[in-house]
Amino acid sequence: MLRDMSFAYFLGAGGVMDGWVIAFKIPNLARRLFGEGAAGSSLIPVYSEQLQKDPAQAKALANTTVTVIFLLLTLIVLAGEAFIWTYYKFFAPFESTKQMFALAGIMLPYMLLICEVAIIAGLLNAHRHFAAPAAAPIILNIFLIASLCISGWIFGIEPQTQTFIVAAAVIIAGIAQLAIQIPALRANGISIRPQWAVNSEAFRKTILLMGPMILGLTVTQLNTLVDDIIAKWLSGSLDKGPFFTLFARQINYPLKAGAVSHLFYAQRLYQFPLGVLGIALATAIFPVMSSQAAKKDLSALNKTISQGLRGTIFIALPATAGLLLVRNQIVAVLFERGKFTEADTTSTAIVLCFYTLGLSGYFLQQILTRAFYSMQDSKIPAKSALVAVVINIVLNLSLVWPMGTAGLALSTAICSYIQVIILIVALQKIMQGTLLDQLAVTILKTAAATAAMSAVGGGFLYILRNLPDGTRFDILRLAVVVPAAAGIYLLAARLLHIREIALLGSNRHDKP
Repeated sequence: MLRDMSFAYFLGAGGVMDGWVIAFKIPNLARRLFGEGAAGSSLIPVYSEQLQKDPAQAKALANTTVTVIFLLLTLIVLAGEAFIWTYYKFFAPFESTKQMFALAGIMLPYMLLICEVAIIAGLLNAHRHFAAPAAAPIILNIFLIASLCISGWIFGIEPQTQTFIVAAAVIIAGIAQLAIQIPALRANGISIRPQWAVNSEAFRKTILLMGPMILGLTVTQLNTLVDDIIAKWLSGSLDKGPFFTLFARQINYPLKAGAVSHLFYAQRLYQFPLGVLGIALATAIFPVMSSQAAKKDLSALNKTISQGLRGTIFIALPATAGLLLVRNQIVAVLFERGKFTEADTTSTAIVLCFYTLGLSGYFLQQILTRAFYSMQDSKIPAKSALVAVVINIVLNLSLVWPMGTAGLALSTAICSYIQVIILIVALQKIMQGTLLDQLAVTILKTAAATAAMSAVGGGFLYILRNLPDGTRFDILRLAVVVPAAAGIYLLAARLLHIREIALLGSNRHDKP
């Protein structure tokens, strides 16, 4: 969050930031694909299985996976660099497009570094070590914040040039992220060496799982990338002009420069609870699900998945209501300074509203997809993700004209629930209809507690409505509303005997 506040201060929400967002998302999508699941989620079940059966084969699997992914991504990076240079040199029509591709070319090698970090993280998670993998994104954030502050405050460099300095910092950060994993590997008795046991059954199983997982586990990230690309494509600017020509007709762009930035800042805010709570919960229970699936203990697996779903609802519903309640204040407090204006706050808050409507869907996706992956089934999540991505593109192109950037956010929210429904129906068949037991009760009780929370939070906002505008007074509003609303939610949860409240005070996964 501090990183995103730094970007808002120095780069604002205009054309320069639009280019940075998409350029960084190209290599950063690899982190989304691998760091939040595909490599780790395909490797953990197979690696865990091999640890129980044959530790030597588990070591060979780890070494081979690291070696193959390194060589494969090296080829992808080289091909990507060639494409970027060719497009930049001969086809980029506008200066803003050239800058975007130049930044992408600098940062593309980060894809290789962060994917190796992700694979190592999967190995460490299988050994129940989470600290070093969790520290990796912190390292990246420190480098990005430092490069922005030093280039902006100390040297007074303009935003357009700043982006190139920050892009170089991304590569340095990737090297540091990889370096901090090595001591953790040694402490857990893992030594990575080049190996090529590609004919082993364990490696083939890992690769067969990984391909569909890339689509299945990261559909939300793919949909937000589609949002950004469409927003960039349909945004008017000084160099593009206010309209484009199609079939000899002039058509006004439905968006303006800064649309991608508004999407980005809104995404960061809804992804904050998703990353801190939703993905953390899914990451923590995934090794447990994988172990239960490896033992063919479907009863225990069903219990763990069901608990994960109920815990997700308990966290996601109040998070949704909270973001909707204080969306304007939180955007203003976090971002409205430097080059980020009051108009940017209003635009970002509107987009955030529609992204937030899908928060429960985003949370549930993380649990449901990992449930399938723990059983080494990646086909169903991939099919559901493909359906969601296609529908998202159609809805994007339909809703962007009447709703602008808000339509792109609404499309992503709708598609999250479409995928959840498909996954639940398929998982119910496997679990013979017992998966959703007690879920309805949890939803009703959580909704009641959330309603009480919203009423109290809304009441305090109404009482404080006459305070002057400004960051200091928005901080005061948040300081009053957030603790009061959270306290009421926890109190209501206890009065309603919502069992998932135990998640806040226990690290056990075997509670009923």
